[in-house]
Amino acid sequence: MTVSEQCAKFIEKSPTAFHAVAQMKARLVAEGYSELFEKDHWNLVPEGKYFVTRGGSALAAFVLPKKWTGFHIIASHSDSPMFKLKEQPEMEAEKSYIRLNVEKYGGMLMAPWLDRPLSIAGRIFTEDRNSGTLCEHLVDLEEDACLIPNLAIHMNRDANNGYAYNAQKDLLPLYALADQKTSLMKRIAAKAGVEEGDILGSDLFVYNRTAPSIWGEHREFISAPRLDDLECAFASLEGFLKGKKREKCSIHIVFDNEEVGSGTKQGASATFLVDLLQRIEKSMGRDYEDYVIDLEHSFMLSADNAHAVHPNVPEKADPVNRPVIGGGVVLKFNANQKYCTDGESAAMFRQLAKKAKVKTQVFTNRSDVAGGSTLGNLSTLRVPMRTADIGLAQLAMHSPYETAGNADLAAMVKLFTTFFA
Repeated sequence: MTVSEQCAKFIEKSPTAFHAVAQMKARLVAEGYSELFEKDHWNLVPEGKYFVTRGGSALAAFVLPKKWTGFHIIASHSDSPMFKLKEQPEMEAEKSYIRLNVEKYGGMLMAPWLDRPLSIAGRIFTEDRNSGTLCEHLVDLEEDACLIPNLAIHMNRDANNGYAYNAQKDLLPLYALADQKTSLMKRIAAKAGVEEGDILGSDLFVYNRTAPSIWGEHREFISAPRLDDLECAFASLEGFLKGKKREKCSIHIVFDNEEVGSGTKQGASATFLVDLLQRIEKSMGRDYEDYVIDLEHSFMLSADNAHAVHPNVPEKADPVNRPVIGGGVVLKFNANQKYCTDGESAAMFRQLAKKAKVKTQVFTNRSDVAGGSTLGNLSTLRVPMRTADIGLAQLAMHSPYETAGNADLAAMVKLFTTFFA
């Protein structure tokens, strides 16, 4: 199985951030990593292999070295733009249809969501009848469950001239006919093996059911839902597990909520990373001054996909720095520090790429086009270390079906494996 086929399989089994983290947990356990919990005291040992999660949707795995010389970190994120179900999601329309009341999560391209097979996944919480503690259940309907129908061209002759979608009116999925007794939450509960009345809370999302595809005359492309940023999360884990992790404390960390600003307890703006590093330092008998010194000997790669030059709209790219699919791993720059790469971290990244023997290319926005931000600049507010923002060139970012290159993904895994050596 090629690395792209492995990535496609990972993405297909990760309809939500919760499922992506669950997959990574299972892989780490199979590789001999021990799970830690933030509520417990940690007793770490040199050369120990551990992982910890936060919020069910963020994860950090790490290996302690024999000799302490700082940290090597790759950060990515588990979330993607999609629709989140509101409480009491079922709504009747025209006494004939049942629609689902949803709201947008993240900045999405809305039009491609219409007329696609969609399903529902996420997590629910119930109470253990004996202990009274909350129990979390991952759920996935795993079948075509709903669809957002377009308005026919006959009723909107200007549809192909541009259309401003109203999220509360135009983007509600059709779920059932009203003359049939329905209960989405009962269906969700049955998937989890509980009763509908047992559900005390939920985080449920509508996701694109279209399977990933590897295509092109030479199978050079991969298209899939949630490539941004599960492709980088997958590559980070692969490189982490393959790398020898000898000299630095190696950390694979996946945050959540990047698509909505990272301002949550499991986001890059929170304390997840700094708490992790300081607890590691304390467990190894190091004090705060040692911690500050170690940060000076550390390096982080913030891995989040980048915009490729669009074949039909090339004028949207910078005149000089124009990443293409198949051109290698992308190094991202922004003068206003939306990406935190600077001259020093760029030089360090290029040293690494040379050692790994992988191609690199550069992304910058056009100077008259505002771009997005990512994890690096937010993480380093709390954990100041040299950081480079990188990614894989892709088309249709924030569409429910995105496209990238297979050779680039293989290069990224090779780069990360070298980094963790």
